[in-house]
Amino acid sequence: MSEEILREGERLDDLERNGLRLIQHPDVFCFGMDAVLLSHFTEVREGECAIDLGSGNGIIPILLSALSAGTHFTGLEIQTKICDMFERSIRLNHLENRVSAVCGDIRGAAAQFGAASFDVVTSNPPYMIGGHGLTGKNEAKMIARHEILCDLNDILQQTAKLLKPKGRCYFVHRPFRLTEILSGMHVCGIEPKRMRLVYPFVDKEPNMVLIEGMRGGKSRLSIEKPLIVYERQGEYTQEILETYGF
Repeated sequence: MSEEILREGERLDDLERNGLRLIQHPDVFCFGMDAVLLSHFTEVREGECAIDLGSGNGIIPILLSALSAGTHFTGLEIQTKICDMFERSIRLNHLENRVSAVCGDIRGAAAQFGAASFDVVTSNPPYMIGGHGLTGKNEAKMIARHEILCDLNDILQQTAKLLKPKGRCYFVHRPFRLTEILSGMHVCGIEPKRMRLVYPFVDKEPNMVLIEGMRGGKSRLSIEKPLIVYERQGEYTQEILETYGF
């Protein structure tokens, strides 16, 4: 029974995909649209293995297990309580053979798993630099939003080490850091290959960017058509409705 796998204060959310459900707690950073969009932007092919860096409660590996033909999906999360929620969601969805929750530090990921050990790396990293705009005392949420335990450079360096030659990585981030992201990828030997900007409304500035890179890839970047979230206030576009499975 689902009630037996939940702890006090936790809730069970329907992912609207293959009957999957996810354990969440309102006191911990819950997944948002960025994680869902990244999961749909990511391609994991048949026979490939993927790792998600900073996986939180496991939303990306669990969604990818339904959206792709990949063989196995690992989520690396440093916070033990959140990793425990991730592990229980795996058992709840009977995904023990395809998804693994691992507690560990992103900065030591290559040492923990071995160099060139994955075909695909994903990450929905903290967006905010250091303590910029840091407020509140909720440690879990601060770690998820701010570069406290790792920064963009840590993620890019570990991604380059974890990927097999010609392996692919997928990130979602904020456009205001786009120059830093693209230049950092290039320095680490990851060539940006595909990018899509996400706009809340057609007449507003983008507030998310989705990026695909390839370790050792040739220099050629494809810019996809913009993704618009809302037709008007409170009304999703058809593409977003289809993404969420509505």
